[in-house]
Amino acid sequence: LAVAQVAAIMGAKRAADLLPLCHPLRIDAVEVKLEPEDEGIAVRVRVSSRERTGVEMEALTACAAALLAIYDGCKGLERGMELELGLLEKRGGRSGDWVRVPRTAR
Repeated sequence: LAVAQVAAIMGAKRAADLLPLCHPLRIDAVEVKLEPEDEGIAVRVRVSSRERTGVEMEALTACAAALLAIYDGCKGLERGMELELGLLEKRGGRSGDWVRVPRTAR
């Protein structure tokens, strides 16, 4: 899982290189949590910056990179893995704060 953690940090730092129209940002911190669950591994990333824009694209790119690193490391055991990606919450930026409503509450 150390490779997935490094991949997440690299993904956050390279989001502007990978995504068209994504502005390069000065990132202050990338916090990566990899937590085993019954059905797999949960990847949660928190990115912080003092920039005026949000950092959700950096966080999502970090999660995607970590998930792909996990897939790459485990594909010899199971090729049918599914990767689920979504934003949990966003703070700041021009559009303000946003928090995902849990699936059970929908």
